[in-house]
Amino acid sequence: MPENTIEAFERAFSVGAQAIETDAHMTRDGKVVLAHDETGLRMAGVSRAIRDVTYDEISTWDVGKGFRAPDGTKPDRPYRVPLLEEVLSTFPDAFVNIDAKQTKPDMMPALVRIIRQACAQDRVRIASFSSRNLRHARSLGYDGALGTAAVELARAIFAPRIVNRVLPLMGDAAQVPEHGWGITFAKQRMIDRLHEAGLRVDFWTIDDPARARALIAMGADGIVTNDPRRIAEAVGVPTQKSS
Repeated sequence: MPENTIEAFERAFSVGAQAIETDAHMTRDGKVVLAHDETGLRMAGVSRAIRDVTYDEISTWDVGKGFRAPDGTKPDRPYRVPLLEEVLSTFPDAFVNIDAKQTKPDMMPALVRIIRQACAQDRVRIASFSSRNLRHARSLGYDGALGTAAVELARAIFAPRIVNRVLPLMGDAAQVPEHGWGITFAKQRMIDRLHEAGLRVDFWTIDDPARARALIAMGADGIVTNDPRRIAEAVGVPTQKSS
């Protein structure tokens, strides 16, 4: 089913997912919504940017329109873009990793405010490819978990170990691909180095059960995947029992 929808998250938990990893953007009227793309073109067939539309408009988008199941079938019903506060209330015990994608207009005050209103700081990690977004979250007094910005990730890897001990990193998690930016993260020495810097290590996006098992064996703390059932089975995570 379509990504980043309430139904997709429900399904993921039912087959063994232990947390939600999702992306966030902000509408023109300041609503934080969960969607991977910055526009509605790929999933809803609407070539407008989320930042340029109101939530009333985006709530009419059918983000199942661009979805195809592995067997080629299309959804038999519409799916909509959820609000962040809706997801936090629907899954009150779930850990949520939010990639704050948008940089302009600035979405961080709205994002931090919504998390606080839900009293969810202890179960929401704010991540972002934007170092500015992460610094802004901390400057706003966000006291929950943060992902690691690229510059701090580089420091964790290349700086002398004493530097990371004396000057703790701003984030708590290195969220990395197996290979990226000219670096191979999927090796024992690299995972150990990131752990020494005080970071948990999550790999994305791993859909091969054998690779997931290998990464967990090397000490990876988490696997981000499009196929939670197969990955949960591969690493020994129990699924929910049907009533």
